[in-house]
Amino acid sequence: MKPAFSSTRHQDAPAVPERILEKALIMSGFGINSEMETQVALNRAGMDADIVHINDLIDNRTQLCDYRLLVFPGGFSYGDDTGAGNAYANRVRNNLWKDVEEFLDGDNLILGICNGFQILANLGLVPAFDRQYKRDIALMPNRKGVLECRFVTLKPSADNLWTKGIERIYCPVSHGEGNFSCSKETLDKIRRRKMIAFTYCREDLNPANGEYPYNPNGSVEDIAGITSTDGKVLGMMPHPERAMEFVNLYDWPLKKEQMKRQGIPVPAESMNMQFFKNVVEYFR
Repeated sequence: MKPAFSSTRHQDAPAVPERILEKALIMSGFGINSEMETQVALNRAGMDADIVHINDLIDNRTQLCDYRLLVFPGGFSYGDDTGAGNAYANRVRNNLWKDVEEFLDGDNLILGICNGFQILANLGLVPAFDRQYKRDIALMPNRKGVLECRFVTLKPSADNLWTKGIERIYCPVSHGEGNFSCSKETLDKIRRRKMIAFTYCREDLNPANGEYPYNPNGSVEDIAGITSTDGKVLGMMPHPERAMEFVNLYDWPLKKEQMKRQGIPVPAESMNMQFFKNVVEYFR
């Protein structure tokens, strides 16, 4: 089995990428808790990013049109008191929707991770068939009815800007409502249009087939992330930004010894960084 890491030697500083002019806007607000990790991941990949509270956008202190990438990061916005991501989505819909539509009219991207995926689903930004922003999918309570915090393995299910050059992603999930659900008709459309970006799988990359813990929440077809029809929006439940480093991986001491004995260079970064490099590369 190939290690899910880059080839950079452990403790060597990663090469500093050439910076691009485009910037990312990382949404913040009450209950969001993964802004800084997301910012660091993008910075390392070569893209500057600002963390902006939703109130500053609503009050016009910051303009969405000044950015090329919009990120809804993970957390538990507004405590998920009215449903996961629902209150935050309503604030966007009621105050910023015209700005979001204009943003998507340009050659820009939107990323939602975990709670961000739930926000995108509530807004209808995925799957967004034919730019009709209806709520066609839902992230339901996990099949076991508990919060799942564990590492999972993902594999790309489509060749697109987000998945380029990725064999696998190995990173944490941390959610109570990540069970991807939709109608058969919607699932058929998603399949047919190749909108499934990532699926949960076993360590050998064979399908999870719904089996716990490889599929941690019961998602239909093992779906971990999907894009919009045009591919410009991605929502995913797992957190690649929480495992950027080799030493972020829970079994890194074992992997380190195995790699040393096999004469394989011990990496500094995990393969998960390729995901963020793909995002930045899109704007080069």
